[in-house]
Amino acid sequence: MVDRLTDQVEKEERDLRILEAVIESGPIGIVRIAEETDIPEHKVRYSLRMLENDGLVEPTPDGATPADGIDERLAEMNEGIDDLVARLDGLKDTF
Repeated sequence: MVDRLTDQVEKEERDLRILEAVIESGPIGIVRIAEETDIPEHKVRYSLRMLENDGLVEPTPDGATPADGIDERLAEMNEGIDDLVARLDGLKDTF
């Protein structure tokens, strides 16, 4: 169970690194993100698709850009992460 959770957290960390690159340098393409983050292009492509599905980035002909209202979305994400941390902390004392 911990291995699955670790894998998921690693994927989310990768997505956040890519989102950071988009916020800082957008519009930005897959190749440039891969170069800047040292993440393989196929993983960048996948993460961008996930970030687009989450409403955090938008594709353009010039590359990915942050979605409108990104600051509000990031605030919501941080609140959600805080909630998850609290839930996980509670789980460790269950056993």
